Amino acid sequence: MKEEIIRILQKNSRLSNADIAAMTGMEEEDVKREIEELEARKIISGYQAVINWDNVDDDRVTALIGVKISPVRGQGFDRIAERISRFEEVSSVMLMSGSSADLILTIEGNSMKEVSQFVYDKIAPMESVVSTATYFVMKKYKDHGILLTEEQGVDERIQIMP
Repeated sequence: MKEEIIRILQKNSRLSNADIAAMTGMEEEDVKREIEELEARKIISGYQAVINWDNVDDDRVTALIGVKISPVRGQGFDRIAERISRFEEVSSVMLMSGSSADLILTIEGNSMKEVSQFVYDKIAPMESVVSTATYFVMKKYKDHGILLTEEQGVDERIQIMP
């Protein structure tokens, strides 16, 4: 049942315990207890709204930063990844495989220049960082499983009769 609750909350974390109970066939008190346990074990680490920043009057910029690292003996990538994670501008840090980058960071800022300056001043000079590559997000079409664009599949072409 835990996995079912996790999947339900991942899709819509605003559902009440009563709603989840109805969806799973569990008692409301059991749902509450399961969620509290999931939170205590940090399986559920937080709740977040998915914002379509294209619809907000805000010039927020998101960038993905590939970071190539020389691992530290006995610590691998963990020490540098944890240090990078502490920066307020960094919204995610992921260890990668099969890529030219060891870490992929998601950075948010008020402008491309601000993000670039952050990478130049804070990330690139860190010991163990060999190189960085910055990719600015121009538009998001889907985020956390939610479509952010207009309804797809509507054919707006003008039909010409023969």
